[in-house]
Amino acid sequence: MTSLILATAARFLFPLLLLFSVFLLLRGHNLPGGGFVGGLVAAAAFTLYWLAFGTRTARRALRLNPLTLIAGGLLLAAGSGCVAFLNGRPFLTGLWVRLHVPVLGEVWAGTPLIFDIGVYLLVIGVLMLVITTLAEETREQP
Repeated sequence: MTSLILATAARFLFPLLLLFSVFLLLRGHNLPGGGFVGGLVAAAAFTLYWLAFGTRTARRALRLNPLTLIAGGLLLAAGSGCVAFLNGRPFLTGLWVRLHVPVLGEVWAGTPLIFDIGVYLLVIGVLMLVITTLAEETREQP
């Protein structure tokens, strides 16, 4: 049985929480926040969606298998460290490149942001795997 108030609140809060999680991800590069905190907020958004609409709907909203998110996150985080290592620097040393983006102008992109995105995906994948697994197990028990 789904609560009408919870379903309405989840529909309203879900995109706002995801937007806030991306804000935390991008802000954490130079200030408090980052991939871990952003991933926690995104996982909380999907958990709220799961509570309101059920496991099947939450998995459809996630669109990717949590194991794919875990693997992609680990690959990005480890790959960002290997970039510095392959350039003769210590593992996980930050490297930056100046890019010209047509609308934004000059933008600095670096390996710390890639590492944070990897952690973000990893945290979402791990938490969603745990939550959906527990949800499916509790449904099977009498």
